[in-house]
Amino acid sequence: MKALLINKNDLKYNINVIKEKAKKTETKIIAVVKGNGYGLGLIEYSKFLIDNGIDMLAVATIEDAIALRNAGIKENILMMSSTCIEDDVKLLIENNIILTVGSKASIEIADNLARKLNITIRAHLKIDTGFGRYGFVYSNLGELVDALKSITNIKIEGTFSHFSESYAKNEKWTKLQFDRFISVISFLQNNKIETGMLHICNSSAFLKYPNMHLNAVRVGSAFLGRIIIQNTFGLKKIGTLRTTITEIKKLPKGYNVGYSNTFKTKKDTTVAIIPVGYFDGYNVRNYPDVYRFIDKIRYIYNDVKNLFKDKKLKVTIEDKKYRVMGKIGMYHMAIDITANENIKINQKIDLDINPLYVDSSIRREYV
Repeated sequence: MKALLINKNDLKYNINVIKEKAKKTETKIIAVVKGNGYGLGLIEYSKFLIDNGIDMLAVATIEDAIALRNAGIKENILMMSSTCIEDDVKLLIENNIILTVGSKASIEIADNLARKLNITIRAHLKIDTGFGRYGFVYSNLGELVDALKSITNIKIEGTFSHFSESYAKNEKWTKLQFDRFISVISFLQNNKIETGMLHICNSSAFLKYPNMHLNAVRVGSAFLGRIIIQNTFGLKKIGTLRTTITEIKKLPKGYNVGYSNTFKTKKDTTVAIIPVGYFDGYNVRNYPDVYRFIDKIRYIYNDVKNLFKDKKLKVTIEDKKYRVMGKIGMYHMAIDITANENIKINQKIDLDINPLYVDSSIRREYV
C-alpha cells in the first residue's frame, strides 16, 4: 500500500510564514486549492487551512466549489474561472459561491439569473492583462464600462488579474501587466464603478513583489514550499510518498532492466522492486509549460547531457542512497541494493514527491 504523507507541523509552519509576510503589507490571503488542493486532498487541505486562520478559498472548477460546500465548508469560496454556461452559473449561485465575471456575456447571464431569483449575487471582475484566457481585455475599456453599468443584481466585491511569468528573472513583463491592471482600476474608479478587493499576485509574485500585494494575494504552491523561484523564505517542502519494498531478487551480470533495454547490469546485482512509478507522480516534472522557450531548450540540453554523465536518479533508504535501474515504469521501479544485504521485503521507503502529481486514488495521511 502507498500513502502520501503530509507533515502537519511543516504545513502549519509554511502557513505561518506566509501569514507573517502578508501581515507586513496588510494583505488578505486567498488560498487557492485547485488541483485536489495541490495534491494534498481538497477537503482535508481546505479544512486544515481554515483551522489555521485562512478564511477565503479559491477554486478553478465548479466540481471543486460544490465539493467544498457539500463537505460543510461555509467560508468564502471564489470560483476563479468565468463561465457563460447558464446552468453552471445557477449552480454556483445556489451554493453561495463568489462568481468571476470576465466578459459581457458572463455578466448578462449572471445578472439575469439574479433578477429572476430576486437576489444580489457576489462576484469578482477578471481583467486580462496579457494572459489571454478569462477576463476583459485590458484595452477594451468601453466594453468593460458598458457591461458593468448595465448590472442591477451583481455586487462587484473584487477585481483581479493573473501574471503569466512572475517567476521569471526578467521582471519587465510582470511590471507591465501590473501597470495595465492599475490603469484599468483607475479608469473604473474614475467612472464611479466599484472595484472592491484588488488582487493580482500568485505565489511567485507574492514572494517576489511586496509592492504588488494590493488588498489580497492568491497563494497556492507556496503553502507546499514547492515554488518555481528560489526558496529563500524558509518554506518547507510538503509531501512524501510512503511505500514498501515488495520483492527482492538477484540478477546476473549483463541482464537488462526496464523498458527499452536502456540499462544492463555490470555485475551480479541485488534488486529491490518498489511499487511506485510515473503514474504515481514520481520523477514527474512540469517545466515544459511554465518556462520560456529558452528555458525549455536548456532543460532538453541538460537531459541529453545527463545521459552521458553519472547523474542518476537515486532513492534514499535509511539515510543511504540507492540507484534506480533503467526506466521508471508506470507502477514500478527497480533499485540496486547490492551494497546492503540488510534491506528486507516490506521495508518502508519515503520518496520526495510533488503532491500535485500524485494520483488522487492514493490515500492522503496528515501526520
